Amino acid sequence: VQLQASGGGLVQAGGSLRLSCVVSGRTLDMYSVGWFRQAPGKEREFVASVRWSGGTTSYVDSVKGRFSISRDNAKNTVYLQMNSLKPEDTAVYYCAARKQPTLTMATVQYDYWGHGTQVTVSS
Repeated sequence: VQLQASGGGLVQAGGSLRLSCVVSGRTLDMYSVGWFRQAPGKEREFVASVRWSGGTTSYVDSVKGRFSISRDNAKNTVYLQMNSLKPEDTAVYYCAARKQPTLTMATVQYDYWGHGTQVTVSS
């Protein structure tokens, strides 16, 4: 399974961005896809995840009500719509896929990772 994230950029506080994660390869092996982020000097943290076939979602508390994760199976793509962005959302954002049939926020339990895309929110 390969993942390719895109859509990052520079945006002012209060603005919006939509990240995309294109998934290729043995997608039938996947149970869920998650978005993570890593700010300078900080550990990588979970942002949101979605079940690949069923649409069940999970979010970290800090983005609830502002971010929305969705998937388009026909396009093999998972999206992260980010609204009301804050400077503290600045980070490199990664998408990852998990094979085991449970949703999890644990970084180490994801099996496949893509390269990140930079999101910078100016104040």
